[in-house]
Amino acid sequence: MKYAYETIFCIVNSGYSEAVMDAAKKFGARGGTVLNARGTASKDAEKFFGITVQPEKEIVMILVPSNCKDDILHALYKEVGLDTPGQGIAFSMPVDSVVGLSQPEEVKKDEPKPTEPKKIEKKEE
Repeated sequence: MKYAYETIFCIVNSGYSEAVMDAAKKFGARGGTVLNARGTASKDAEKFFGITVQPEKEIVMILVPSNCKDDILHALYKEVGLDTPGQGIAFSMPVDSVVGLSQPEEVKKDEPKPTEPKKIEKKEE
């Protein structure tokens, strides 16, 4: 099944969310949501992967059209991947349904307007 949208999750060291968004916007992302988080890992995991785990993290969630996903993931790997100070990892998940998105003006002109949601009227008792 082909999904119209995907969500990219990029987990980076604290302070690198702007770098994530800068890289993603170059390939079609319009915005994202940043969550503050804490990372955990065993000392064995640190040694095995050769990385230093810093507890303070930022998770950047970016909802994108599916056709932009691969370019954005590659840009994130290059700009904030494990070999950079951001030490980021990124992955995507398909999105089944989306509501509340506005389209860029140039797209709005060519596409039909969405229908209004049905209003549910309360019956008086």
